[in-house]
Amino acid sequence: MLKIIIFVTLFVANTFVSSEYLFKGFDDKFKPDWWQSEIIYQIYVRSFKDSDGDGVGDFNGITEKVDYFKSINVGAVWLSPIFQSPQDDFGYDVSNFKMVDPLFGTMADFDRLRDAFHDRGIKVILDFVPNHTSDEHPWFIKSVQRKEPYTNYYVWKDPIINEDGTRSPPNNWLGVFNTGTAWEWNEKRQQYYFHAFQKKQPDLNYRCPMVVEEIKNIILFWLGRGIDGFRFDAVNYLYEREDLADEGKSYKVGILDTDYDSLVHNHTLDQPETYEMVRVWRELLDDYSSSEKKTNFFMVECYSPMNNTMLYYGNKTSPGAHFPFNFLLINSIDQQSDAYDVRDLIKTWMLSMPENMWPNWVIGNHDNSRVASRMDPLLLDGMHMLQMLLPGTAITYYADELGVQDTYVRWNQTLDPAGRNVGVLRYTKFSRDPARSPFPWDDSENAGFTNGTQTWLPINPEYWRENLVQLSKFKSHLRTYRQLSRLRRIPSILKGDLHIFVLSQWVLGFSRSFYDHPTFFVVINFGSELERINIRAARPTLPEILKVKVSSINSGYVTGNLVNAEELILRPKAAMVLSTAKPNEDVMMFSENQ
Repeated sequence: MLKIIIFVTLFVANTFVSSEYLFKGFDDKFKPDWWQSEIIYQIYVRSFKDSDGDGVGDFNGITEKVDYFKSINVGAVWLSPIFQSPQDDFGYDVSNFKMVDPLFGTMADFDRLRDAFHDRGIKVILDFVPNHTSDEHPWFIKSVQRKEPYTNYYVWKDPIINEDGTRSPPNNWLGVFNTGTAWEWNEKRQQYYFHAFQKKQPDLNYRCPMVVEEIKNIILFWLGRGIDGFRFDAVNYLYEREDLADEGKSYKVGILDTDYDSLVHNHTLDQPETYEMVRVWRELLDDYSSSEKKTNFFMVECYSPMNNTMLYYGNKTSPGAHFPFNFLLINSIDQQSDAYDVRDLIKTWMLSMPENMWPNWVIGNHDNSRVASRMDPLLLDGMHMLQMLLPGTAITYYADELGVQDTYVRWNQTLDPAGRNVGVLRYTKFSRDPARSPFPWDDSENAGFTNGTQTWLPINPEYWRENLVQLSKFKSHLRTYRQLSRLRRIPSILKGDLHIFVLSQWVLGFSRSFYDHPTFFVVINFGSELERINIRAARPTLPEILKVKVSSINSGYVTGNLVNAEELILRPKAAMVLSTAKPNEDVMMFSENQ
């Protein structure tokens, strides 16, 4: 189904060009499944739209805006955790997996939301949290009391008793949110419990067969309510080394001994049993899909080394997730990166995938600084071109289509435990609040997010001009996003071959072609200087004149302009999608001086 080939061509037409054929497309009979062809849009529920004036987004607010997703050609939405929760970690601490949190509405409200999306042909994916629960979950309360069958639902261990009679945690493992030890003493049970994250998020014990069955039942419960799939959170944390061996030092510079990154986590991440559990879940979903005659989708989050990440795909005979998230466009490039860096990143994922597996591209999520802040804001359109037009599934973080940047959140406004745990001097390095500010709908009070007087996090102060209504009126990141989302449905993009080119140190190009359909050539200038590029040096078979299909807001070009493929002018951070489609006779050539 999926074939990847490489060859390199140097000194084409007396110009140094690095050319690589990375992906052989499909034949005309190939029909992609919905999770392959559609854009998946992450809704951070608290921040999308508030309907009741409490300053927190909710189900009815999302339902109110459901037609917006059709306008940007989104085919599936992924909702951040909606389960009942004390909200210590904003829903990633679940106290009841089969109830929705009243903060977001009722189950009836959720059902209306699901139906509103389904009526418009849009799938609904839930963010599921399998690694841990809240310490307020009934399972944990009963486990503390050693009530069967819950006694071993969590990872409990006896203390180490020191020579002076004091107790210590079972080993040196540390919490992800820089909490120091990952072990918390429970006075009633007289044991430590393990928590990879907050102390209010005790880890489930997957070596207990009852836990495995409980999680399966929860999955089936939500499938029975018409859900189309799941994003599984923090899957690589599911199992820990059973003998509790200490983890080694990382010796990273500028890291405190109590910081999570001070250790190498080879005993608490990506354990062999984890991959088997992922395959068990995939089999459960596939069996249910067969009975419903539709695909129930399954993607997993794992910030893991590449060789471990690829194991979450499974293989053809024993599949795992439909895909693990590809975080390379988040974690592996920044404003220092050149075209070679980006090319190598794309190659890394495409060439590391097991045979017949499907790629995906992610440029933003709720755990990282927004793409418009990590990269130059003017480069956002180019980043969307990468995400949308490379082979694979595109996943969009809410409001990235507008070009929203991180919102500065003062220490006294900080809510994220990852920031609060490290204190006022270091919180800006660790807090995820800046990427979670409310969606700017218009230039009214509180950006149209709520009719109340307060918002749970500050609104980005640029909302008066960087909002949905304003950006819909003129050439903008939003309009570029809409053009790209339509272009994704063209056979050349859905099924076509991929060639990738380094056209200069700072200019990356790639082409998508499919039989006799138009070829599309994407060029992105990652640099800070104007560049003159000869595209035909990379692909001599291209016509001399190409048509602009999509252009970044800073490019100086508009859709329909004609350009000379042998002398293309690219402003700093500019990007374009060019096409071999025959131009209209009345379209004039564009020059940089126009």
